[in-house]
Amino acid sequence: MSEKLLKLGIPAGSLQEATAKLFKNAGYNIKFSSRSYYPTIDDNEIECLLIRAQEMARYVENGILDAGITGHDWVQETQADVHEVTELVFSKVSRRPVRWVLCVPESSPVQSVKDLEGKRIATEAVGLTKAYLDKHGVTAEVEFSWGATEVKPPRLADAIVEVTETGSSLRANNLRIVDEVLQSTTRLIANRQAMKDEWKEKKLNNIALMLQACLAAEGKVGLMMNVRRSDLPGILNDLPALKDPTIASLADPEWVAVSTIIEESVVRSIVPELITAGANGIVEFPISKIID
Repeated sequence: MSEKLLKLGIPAGSLQEATAKLFKNAGYNIKFSSRSYYPTIDDNEIECLLIRAQEMARYVENGILDAGITGHDWVQETQADVHEVTELVFSKVSRRPVRWVLCVPESSPVQSVKDLEGKRIATEAVGLTKAYLDKHGVTAEVEFSWGATEVKPPRLADAIVEVTETGSSLRANNLRIVDEVLQSTTRLIANRQAMKDEWKEKKLNNIALMLQACLAAEGKVGLMMNVRRSDLPGILNDLPALKDPTIASLADPEWVAVSTIIEESVVRSIVPELITAGANGIVEFPISKIID
């Protein structure tokens, strides 16, 4: 094992597979065992530990871990004093931020947070909820929910504060969103003392660079094509996606090679236009990383 070691927390649960996939795309292969909380990684300078995202920030703050992957919501919930290395906009379902929302049953008379004065609110994020109520000058009973929070109103709670990505679970339980409490994205966080170590700081910044490069490449592909020089101005003017391509001379001075990166979703419409504009030999290729 390397004398230099970075202790890295991997979130157990819903973010576990998404995190492993992102790291794999970045060149780090993480493998899990059902009998161990210590995943293996093909980098002998990193030691991984599976930790619930809800607890990650606390362990990073205390130095038990040098760094970890967790949500901004759990950093706020625990009020942990950690360094944010980078924001990683990914989740278990989508690439959108998750939302913590205040919800009530569809039949509830509650229309705003002010209507919850003296009421009971169930949530896993007790700290976030209390801070939200304080901001609005509302006093209510906030109780920790151990799970299945959506089914608690109206018998066990007047309202809930719950996390959602699509809202489908809330709708399935006949819940109505009253207000948004917090938007959250995934973060790579680090212990402040660890970031004072030159080697660990560089290691974490390098990891962050590769993870961001993978996220930047998602949904994009590369296109290469051959174009007559006489047709090049028309292609560049008529197709906005090709404003900043790489243009290289070919052996035939009348032709150039053009390569660019575009959104994969527009390929099916842009390729016919390229052909009409005079391009040929068009090749589409996958992009795994984009590093600015």
